[in-house]
Amino acid sequence: MTRTLLIYGDSNTYGTPPMPHLDFIGRHAAADRWPGVMAQGLPEWTVIAEGLPGRTTVHDDPLEGAHKNGLAVLPAILESHTPLDLVIVKLGTNDLKARHNLPAQDIAFGAGKLIECIRRLAPAAAVLLIAPPPIVEAGCLAEMFGGAAAKSARFASLFAAEAARQGAHFLDAGAHIAVDPLDGIHYDTAAHHTLGHAVAAEIHRRWP
Repeated sequence: MTRTLLIYGDSNTYGTPPMPHLDFIGRHAAADRWPGVMAQGLPEWTVIAEGLPGRTTVHDDPLEGAHKNGLAVLPAILESHTPLDLVIVKLGTNDLKARHNLPAQDIAFGAGKLIECIRRLAPAAAVLLIAPPPIVEAGCLAEMFGGAAAKSARFASLFAAEAARQGAHFLDAGAHIAVDPLDGIHYDTAAHHTLGHAVAAEIHRRWP
């Protein structure tokens, strides 16, 4: 029987390539985005990718809009796709923007609030929390993410602890991929493929 999983993420789930300048608009081909690669390895699953560039865990963005708040939008998305067997949460990178001025621990707590929401609205679904890889302050996004590299280096341990606290499963994306040095935030095609295969393997292992 086919099972359904939802991926809830940001521009790296959407498929934004490394940006050479701030006005750049682009998207990796569907087959080269990590959710698409993952789906190819999971023929027994229906994969729904909900990726929005700029999405945070629980914060309105004062420049980009309140719709970037992942917690505010999540209930509608969960109800749109129910029933769900698995929800993958991969957020936190945009919380690192200097405009939000958040410590790394609070970003992990924000991810935990998303898990709590999933528990309420999709109680039958398992949850897999993926910690984004550490960022690099580079290129056209360096100032926007000023001071964030050190915070992001703590994501793996803090997100793992929050997943354990919430009774969710955990995967460290940084154990498999690194950001592209062009903008320090987004992934090249090879990284998308590596991450897609890694997440598919994790799902096969946990939910055979």
